[in-house]
Amino acid sequence: MTSRPLDLILVSTPIGGLGSGRGGGVELTLSSLLKGLVDRGHRVRLIAAEGSRLPEGCEAVELLTAQGLDQPSWQHLDGESPVLIPRAGLLPRFLDIALEVGAEADAVINFGYDWLPLWITPHVSQRLFHLISMGAVADVMRDQIEALASWDQQRLAFHTARQAADFRLPQPPRVVGNGFDLSRYQFRREAGGPLGWAGRVAPEKGLEDAAAAAAALGEQLLVWGLREDPAYAEAVEAMVPTGTLQWRGFLPTAELQEELGRCRALINTPKWNEAYGNVVVEALACGVPVVAYDRGGPGELVQSGQTGFLVEPDDVSALTDALKRVSELDRADCRAWVEANATQEVFARRVEDWVLAGLSSLP
Repeated sequence: MTSRPLDLILVSTPIGGLGSGRGGGVELTLSSLLKGLVDRGHRVRLIAAEGSRLPEGCEAVELLTAQGLDQPSWQHLDGESPVLIPRAGLLPRFLDIALEVGAEADAVINFGYDWLPLWITPHVSQRLFHLISMGAVADVMRDQIEALASWDQQRLAFHTARQAADFRLPQPPRVVGNGFDLSRYQFRREAGGPLGWAGRVAPEKGLEDAAAAAAALGEQLLVWGLREDPAYAEAVEAMVPTGTLQWRGFLPTAELQEELGRCRALINTPKWNEAYGNVVVEALACGVPVVAYDRGGPGELVQSGQTGFLVEPDDVSALTDALKRVSELDRADCRAWVEANATQEVFARRVEDWVLAGLSSLP
């Protein structure tokens, strides 16, 4: 319990409803933080798309919903793309609600990676904070994040230092990591089982490299996640022997951890600078070592030689060789790292400290 309860407004991603899977890692981040903040005694309201579902244990959270079209994801636009806001889009409707109900709140925390909330921050009296969920994937977003940092960097927080390094910041970044409800992840000591891969099935996630490594070992690869790009999924499947990929779909946490926990290793192959790497920590929480490219957030999370192995990005041969060594690792070390660094309690406290520090600096 914090010594100073806060009245907080959280603004979800304007891509899909909470619980749909379309919002990617932001959904898991929000679900964990909601419960963590409530457990610490804060009043929390969430603005999200109509049809959103609050996670279990968050009955004290007030859900405020809006109708509208999804905001285009910057992940699927090139670096020189302009800002696009659909007619009747969710993003401005989220902001309408946030500015109305946030007038008397202590702070509004935005989780959407979008230009408009960043731009509007210095122009309104509401105290807007932003947890940045991606790296510098577009010029206009990099410019706006850097501009806001120059105005008041305490309004910004990042998941990892590697993510924050994408931006020119006047001060060292505020890094809050991420957090997970470990009661939802069962630790499994057994070291056998198949290989796994989890994430949105889209080109920037690099499934083809994980599939190639599994094929080189003559093994199947279990794949969990939303098939965001069906054509890409079909192309990856055509690259490897029939039956290599076992599509498991997008599963709720309870079912995912049950299947994932039985794996010998999770393969993580991002082709871009991941801000964090939720599936990396989910695997570690189950005791599953992670073999990952040393790129972005996962390169900051995996303790190479202890909780998994980091290899040169895009080197499938090195990935394959590292998978042969996972039996050398103690799965208990994987769980211990998560308990020390990535629980929902740790995450909520870090976010709380960030907001309180930002509020204390305001006139």
